Amino acid sequence: MTLQKGISRILSDTAYNTYEAKLEKEVLAYPAPNHVAIIMDGNRRFAREMGMASSGGHEKGREKLEEVMEWCQELGIRVLTVYAFSTENFNRAGDEVDLLMELFEESFRSLAEEKRVHENRIRITVLGNRELLPEGIQAAIADVEEVTKDYDSYFYNIAIAYGGREELVQAFRRIAAKVEEGCIKADDIDEDLISKHMYTSHVPDPDLVLRTSGEVRISNFLLWQMAYSELYFTDIYWPGFRRIDFMRAVRAYQQRQRRYGV
Repeated sequence: MTLQKGISRILSDTAYNTYEAKLEKEVLAYPAPNHVAIIMDGNRRFAREMGMASSGGHEKGREKLEEVMEWCQELGIRVLTVYAFSTENFNRAGDEVDLLMELFEESFRSLAEEKRVHENRIRITVLGNRELLPEGIQAAIADVEEVTKDYDSYFYNIAIAYGGREELVQAFRRIAAKVEEGCIKADDIDEDLISKHMYTSHVPDPDLVLRTSGEVRISNFLLWQMAYSELYFTDIYWPGFRRIDFMRAVRAYQQRQRRYGV
């Protein structure tokens, strides 16, 4: 690296760090969203642009998620829900699906033993039709959910083999069964009852839903829960998502006036 390039990089890094510190101060001055949900998109496109295999993009995406968990704690965000793998994603190439399944199993086994999870009392919950997943992942999910089930400081939800419409169908079926059994009456069915039968019954609905990669759609994610969520879209691919980008999303949320349909 030439002296001129070195000086330019130092100046660039200094400017970035100064702006990041300023932005963090602004964000911390106002209440943070209690629940942030993220559609993590762009791993494969990131990999292509960086000249690496798709597997490299997925690995970088997993590393990014670990960073975002830390950012949430730093900003006082207690609930994080991420969209990791949809029911439609099973239609991808077999090698890619197999790789993702391996990464998921590794991640869950790591989370079950991770010191940070237990020190910060983070409850881990998987949202989705886990019967579609390999037995190894199902066992790893059962383990991490069991060892964190009593934690209530932070909540980390991972949507895998998830589809918003399927979640609603399953909830309605469970409610209908209770009506048939005489446990409840049809007139008892209201929004609160339906919410109690959703995968996310243990946490409030998301305040902020953000999606990376430039796509502007919700892709069958939390259809019931995001009725009044604030939406935020960014062009940045998920593996390239920076702390400064996350704080910009939170600041945008803080600057909005939530009306809840009023």
